[in-house]
Amino acid sequence: MSAGAAGLDHVPVMLEEVMAALSLRPGVRMVDGTFGGGGYARAALMAGADVDGFDRDPRAIVRAAPMVAEFAPRLRLFNRTFAHMADELGAASADAVALDLGFSSIQMDDPAYGLSFQADGPLDMRLSGSGESAADFLNTAPEGEIADVLFHYGEEPAARRIARAIVADRPFETTGPLAALIRRVVKAPKDTKRDPATRSFQAIRIRVNDELGELERGLEAAEAVLKPGGRLAVVSFHSLEDRIVKRFLAERSGSLPAGSRHMPASVAADAPSFERPAKAERPSDAEVSANPRARSATLRWARRTAAPAWGQRVRANEKMGR
Repeated sequence: MSAGAAGLDHVPVMLEEVMAALSLRPGVRMVDGTFGGGGYARAALMAGADVDGFDRDPRAIVRAAPMVAEFAPRLRLFNRTFAHMADELGAASADAVALDLGFSSIQMDDPAYGLSFQADGPLDMRLSGSGESAADFLNTAPEGEIADVLFHYGEEPAARRIARAIVADRPFETTGPLAALIRRVVKAPKDTKRDPATRSFQAIRIRVNDELGELERGLEAAEAVLKPGGRLAVVSFHSLEDRIVKRFLAERSGSLPAGSRHMPASVAADAPSFERPAKAERPSDAEVSANPRARSATLRWARRTAAPAWGQRVRANEKMGR
């Protein structure tokens, strides 16, 4: 989730902390897994690094054309999710990977994406522009499935009441009526400024874009593309994302017992693919004051070891019939 004014020169959340974690120098190659408005990529390029940027949003790729021309040939962009970085770049091809999860301010502030409940727009939410839209999901899914999405992805206590109201009032085509319905069902506490629709919109967006599944696949892809000594930095914006990142880094650094769902017990776990990760960092008070959207950000980073990626070891183990 990026901060600053709309445009390609805006500053992403925790820019200084991410750049420090990645420890870039001239001639290295960085993967910006969530290119967005290009904030991390620009900082890396200015530090002398070459950058491969990934973004599922074709509109972000189009907006970046002037920046690509400015830094050619040191900036390459791929209109794919960061889960595909290993497919595009190959193993051990990068010195650093940055993942700024969520969505950019450009996407959030443009009603055409359907991400915001502040202005009425198409009930879309698809960052790629393809596949099932938010309207498709809400207008056809059973009440129980909608409730599960709101509860598990939005941690919404009133998930069942909201789902019941959605099914009773559908179809929905734009964000305004959906937000208004949620506000009728869930009254905002007097001691908070959070809009009652926040949790539900987050949950639907995560479901439509398969954000948690993409994150799990993207972390494994980052593990594959990083060279020994390379660094991975991930900025997350809610507890569901941070939980996945924290567990992945703890697991890959040998801080968790073997036999998790990421690595079967039959595969030896005595060669961590990451060194013990650094402690989580939070944005400064000054940054939060200047950009309230940064208040929920959490940065976690770790350094790649020379051990094979766990995914490679699992596949090798399967070929051997173990």
